Amino acid sequence: MRTPDKPPVVVGVNGTAAGLAAVRLGAREAVARGRPLRVLHAFSWPGPAYDGRDYASARHEASAIVEEAVATAKRSTPRVRARGEVIDGAPVRVLLQQSRTADLLILGDDDLASVPRLPVESVLMQLVSRARCPVVVARGLRPPAGPLLVAVDGSEAAHHALLHAAGEARRRGLLLEVAHVVAEPGAAAEAEGRRLLESAVAEVPGLAATARGRLLSGDPARALLLVSRHARMVIVGPRGAGGSVLLGAVAHELLRRCACPTVFVHGSTAPEHHSPGTVPSAEALAG
Repeated sequence: MRTPDKPPVVVGVNGTAAGLAAVRLGAREAVARGRPLRVLHAFSWPGPAYDGRDYASARHEASAIVEEAVATAKRSTPRVRARGEVIDGAPVRVLLQQSRTADLLILGDDDLASVPRLPVESVLMQLVSRARCPVVVARGLRPPAGPLLVAVDGSEAAHHALLHAAGEARRRGLLLEVAHVVAEPGAAAEAEGRRLLESAVAEVPGLAATARGRLLSGDPARALLLVSRHARMVIVGPRGAGGSVLLGAVAHELLRRCACPTVFVHGSTAPEHHSPGTVPSAEALAG
């Protein structure tokens, strides 16, 4: 009897350079975790009136997107066990379904920094907020260096992010930086921030020996964006202490402008927000 594969690393691709960056990151993560890599493209064809193409041409384009992505994965990481698939359906629905059985879901950033705010119905917003597994937003062409950085604010979502980050640090043999941002200056606020850091680290058995607390000050999003320039990966919960329905303000800014791959860890998922309509295959994951 064939032993079932471990949960895969899933990458959603859309024919963009950002999607190929996500595939390269996904290939590295899959090999490091001993997981298979699944490269997926969600195919929705609204008809020739939308973009002038016939169904056969659109379907061929979708298959070509997946084939290029799988070839990219194998070139970048030859040991990867990769397979590609075109799945019929709207991107949000397809990838949310995949997140139920995935180890990680990885997506490209698709020039997020060029938009002032993501619409609620965008694919990235929906997946980062509602996926059932951690979602990684890939950045850049090369593997980043530096420490793992996790942000904590005393919320339940931050605790789940810290648990995930601790596991990643152990697996990679890296020091984990646990950051908290004090928004208001002053000795009392800083002392409370240090207590929060110490308490957060103490809640994870064995973490104190392999973690370093880092107290930052100023606007939380701006402070974390600044330190992300020197981090290998930033790990956060999608909703902070304010309990936002979909994505907290700090997480939103990190989604748009973080300088390194960003992991959004889910302890619980946000309520559903159904977005009407479909998009053509070449833009299937565009925000």
